[in-house]
Amino acid sequence: MGLRVEHAGPLALLQDAGRFGVRRLGVTQGGPADLHGWAWANRLVDNAWGTPALEITFGGLKLVAERDLTIAVAGGDLSATLEGRPLPLWQPVSLREGQALAFAAPRNGLRAYLAVAGGFQAEPVLGSVSCVVREGLGGFDGRGGKLADGDRLAVTADAGRRVQEKRVPAAECPDYASPATLALLPGAQVADFTGDSLFAAFNRPWRVDDRADRMGVRLTGPKLTCRIGSLISEGIGLGAVQVPPDGQPIALLNDRQTIGGYPRLGALTPLSASRLAQCLPGQEVRLAATTLERALSGQRRFRDAMAG
Repeated sequence: MGLRVEHAGPLALLQDAGRFGVRRLGVTQGGPADLHGWAWANRLVDNAWGTPALEITFGGLKLVAERDLTIAVAGGDLSATLEGRPLPLWQPVSLREGQALAFAAPRNGLRAYLAVAGGFQAEPVLGSVSCVVREGLGGFDGRGGKLADGDRLAVTADAGRRVQEKRVPAAECPDYASPATLALLPGAQVADFTGDSLFAAFNRPWRVDDRADRMGVRLTGPKLTCRIGSLISEGIGLGAVQVPPDGQPIALLNDRQTIGGYPRLGALTPLSASRLAQCLPGQEVRLAATTLERALSGQRRFRDAMAG
């Protein structure tokens, strides 16, 4: 074992890169809501892409090391402390047996990612350990369980190995409290929205609603009108922005349903979906149309940085 849960907090889940190739079965993707923060946490401790890490939402989590570990915390600032002192973020940290690691209230962003050198260990379900609570799949127990008091997290044998100090570029450490501009690829139904609605969608600010979770984030703002009331249900990808009859968009995230019948403006890029996942209720965001070429270029640069 590697870490013991003294206090679980509201939501801490084990996530690898996600569960793919199973949507035909009605099983959703899972994986880290903030792919960017999760990937950097793993990169900082020299873990390969896809290594399971812990996603901590809202804080409230206290862990005790049961052996020496090398860890890194990236993503949101949840007032993390090591033995009561502020924990350095976005860099490797040595954790000694018996030391306590705690996450309190969100200070900047909503979700933090804790990676351990070598990764956490859990039994894959349908090819992934990603935890989807609603579907009862994955996680540390294989049954979609979020962490509870007294749980113990297993790590690999080399979890205490030393890693080379890395300097994360300043641009890769976002200020999650600042207004976010979210890149959106226009979708097949975009031309069915009225001209006024399209102007408003891309030129007016939106607010993150308090109805937000790993399934999706509702945005409040101008009412969007589409000439199509509903569609035959079709597959839903990560970041899809559906517009239900009330005209308020819903950006769908990792634990989304696999099919849906509302018209869509398009889809957020994976990195924009990650950025939205760090926004607190009431935070301002804007939508910005992008091209497939630009979206692919940004994603390739990100993946190249993780492989470097």
